[in-house]
Amino acid sequence: MNKWIVYILECNDKTLYTGITNNIERRLYQHETGVGAKYTKGRGPFKIIYKESCTDRSAASIREAQIKQLKKEEKIKLCRT
Repeated sequence: MNKWIVYILECNDKTLYTGITNNIERRLYQHETGVGAKYTKGRGPFKIIYKESCTDRSAASIREAQIKQLKKEEKIKLCRT
């Protein structure tokens, strides 16, 4: 079973997108081809600037919600740690 990952993408327009997946390569491909999420459609190319492993989907969803509550500056600081 794959680990769940919380990730932050930097979009081409310098905005940030936070999501979860259990297959980061597949998910990045989905974003790049316009089927990953409404928000990322047309905003590529993308750069993964943060990844965090979680024990299961529930933990990943909780962590994703926590990260989404952060201001952009706080997310950037998180990515640098």
